[in-house]
Amino acid sequence: MEDQREHFASRLGFIFMTAGCAIGLGNVWRFPYIAGAYGGGLFVLLYFVCLLLFGLPLLLMELSLGRAGQKTFPGAFAKLQNPDSRFKWQIPAYILFSGNMILLMFYTAVTGWLLEYMVKFVSNSPEIWQKEYFGNMLADPGSQIIYMLIALAVTVAVCLGGVRKMIEKSIKVMMGGLFVLMGILIIQSLRQPGAATGLKFFLCPDITNFAQKGFLETLHAAMSQAFFTLSIGIGSIAVCGSYINKERSLFQESIWIIILDTTVAIASGLIIFPSCMAFGIQPDSGPSLIFVTLPKVFENMHAGWLWGTLFFLFLAVAAISTLIAVFENLVAFGMDEFKWSRRFSCMIFGIALAFLSLPCILGFNLWSHIRIAGGNILDLEDFIVSANLLPLGGLYLTFFCMNKTGWGKENFFAEANTGKGWKFPLWVSSYIRFVCPVIIFLLWVIGWLDKFGIK
Repeated sequence: MEDQREHFASRLGFIFMTAGCAIGLGNVWRFPYIAGAYGGGLFVLLYFVCLLLFGLPLLLMELSLGRAGQKTFPGAFAKLQNPDSRFKWQIPAYILFSGNMILLMFYTAVTGWLLEYMVKFVSNSPEIWQKEYFGNMLADPGSQIIYMLIALAVTVAVCLGGVRKMIEKSIKVMMGGLFVLMGILIIQSLRQPGAATGLKFFLCPDITNFAQKGFLETLHAAMSQAFFTLSIGIGSIAVCGSYINKERSLFQESIWIIILDTTVAIASGLIIFPSCMAFGIQPDSGPSLIFVTLPKVFENMHAGWLWGTLFFLFLAVAAISTLIAVFENLVAFGMDEFKWSRRFSCMIFGIALAFLSLPCILGFNLWSHIRIAGGNILDLEDFIVSANLLPLGGLYLTFFCMNKTGWGKENFFAEANTGKGWKFPLWVSSYIRFVCPVIIFLLWVIGWLDKFGIK
C-alpha cells in the first residue's frame, strides 16, 4: 500500500504556492521592458491572449499529471503511462526534471543579490547609490556567497517544516505580503510628477513601435514570455498538483494562477515605468534595470532608502517563494524515489545546492575568463533551462497527455475536469495535439538561433 501523500490544507495554499512557483524575476525585469519595446498596450493584450492559448493548456497538463500521479515528475510519468506501451516515458522525464536543480543553481545567487541590496537600502549605505555598486558586488565572491547561503537557509528551513505546517503557511504570508508591497509601491510610483508619461509608455497602444518591430517578431516575444513565465515543463508545477485534492476542477484553478501571475507582471510595470519616466531615466532591460537604473530612481525620491528597501523586499519575497516551490520539488523527489525522510532529503539537496551555486557566483569574478557561446556561467545555466528544458519539457508533456501510448487525452481531460468548477472543453483536444507542439518546437528553434545570433 502506498504512503498517504501530504496535501494542502486549503485551496488558497495550493493556488498561492503554484502562483509563487510561476511568479519570478522574469515578471519584474523582463515583462515591463519588452511590453514597452513591443508596442505597450498592444503587446500586453497579445501577451494575455498567448497566455490563454499556449500557457493555460500546458499549465493544466502539468497540474493534472501531478494530481493524478501523486508523484514528482518522473514518478508520475511511470505511474500514468499506458501499461501496454514499450516506451519508458519516465526516462526522458529525469533529464527534464534536472532543470529544477539547474534553475536553483543560479536563482539562489540572484536572490542573494536582492537580499544584499535590501540590506544596503535599509542601512542607507552611501555606496548603494553609486552606479558602479552592482559591478563591485559581482566582483566580490565573498559577500555573494554569504547572501546566497542566507537565501538557501531560509528555503531549506521552510521546507523542513512540511507542506501543511510550514510551506503552505509561509507561502500564504509571503504572497499576501507581496500584494501589499505591490499596492504600496504602485501608489508611490503613480504619485510621482510625470508618472502619466510612464503609464502611457507601458499601457497605451504604440502603433509605430508595433509596426517597426513587425507582427511576427512581436508575436514571438509575446509567446515566449507567456510560455516561460509559468515555468512549465520541468515538473516544478506538477509537484503542486500532487499536493491538492480533487474537490475543484484544475481548469478553474489554472485560470486563477494565470490571473495572479499576470497581475504581478502588470503591477511591476506600473511600479517601474512611471517612476523611471518621472525622473527622465530610460529603463533598461535585464539586471541593469533592477540593480543600476532603479537605484538612481530611488535616489531622486524623498526617503529613497525606504522605497528602495520596500522594492527589494518585494523582489526578494517573489524570489524566495519561487525558491521554496522549486526546492520542495527536489525534496519530494528524494522522498518519492529514494524513500528518504523529509529532513534527510532537505539536507542532501541543501548541501548540494550550496556547492552547485558557486560556479554562477564565481563566473563573475574568479572564473570570469570562462566564456561559453559568448556568455558567462549564469547565461549558460539560464540557456539550458529557459531555452531548452522548459520548451522541450512542454513538448514532451503534450505528447504524453494527448497520445494513447502515453497517458491519453481521455484520462487527461477526465483528471483536469474532476471536481467542482469550470470544465476544460474536449473540443480543444485537436488544437492541443496538433497546433501547440508546432508552436513550442518553433520557440525552441528560435531560442537556439537567437543564442548564436542567427537571424
